[in-house]
Amino acid sequence: MPLTNLIEELAAAARDLSAEDVEQTLEKSVALTVDLIDGCDAAGVSLVRRGHSIETPASTDRKVLRGDQLQYELQEGPCMDAVWNQDIVVSTDLSEDDRWPRWAPRVVDEIGARSMMCIQLFTDARTLGAMNMYSWRPGAFDLEGDRDEGLALGAHVAVALASAQQIEGLTTALVSRTVIGQAEGILMERFDIDADRAFQVLKRVSSHCNTKLQRVAAELVRTRRLPSP
Repeated sequence: MPLTNLIEELAAAARDLSAEDVEQTLEKSVALTVDLIDGCDAAGVSLVRRGHSIETPASTDRKVLRGDQLQYELQEGPCMDAVWNQDIVVSTDLSEDDRWPRWAPRVVDEIGARSMMCIQLFTDARTLGAMNMYSWRPGAFDLEGDRDEGLALGAHVAVALASAQQIEGLTTALVSRTVIGQAEGILMERFDIDADRAFQVLKRVSSHCNTKLQRVAAELVRTRRLPSP
């Protein structure tokens, strides 16, 4: 793709990806990847979860899910390398690539993948995961321009994803705090206690029941009863 067109497309992509929730951001990201990157037949996003587990929450093709899942099971493949070690990993012919001796033959045989390009998604603060691009033909990502375009798109996706995750986290925290406040109000009225004492009651029940404080509060608001251990 000519540089001028790529800049225009990336600017449009940045607008499309802004102000979305995490799920919408991921779905739009994989669709844009197939549209913008020459040679990319299917795409998926690998995300790092708590405990350093990895999953693929969005993809354009069921074959992508299988190819990614094999990497997670075998603990090898271009996606794994991109997530943990390298900004970009490219294989121009998986059938002849010996870097992943267990994964590559299986992905060629099972889903027909022949080329792959994986871009690490990262911000200054942390690594988020990787954008995985699959092609059903060899040599799909062998040009320098393909790699530059992939890196540019990956940077936009990483920023949009980090922003969406932050907004979602703040929204979740606000909802949790609201529910806890409602539960405190119920206890304050019922037992004629102040807010600090009501919060301590919720913490004690949470500890005794081995249940998160927010869930204890939500049950009290919903049922008007504190959960029993």
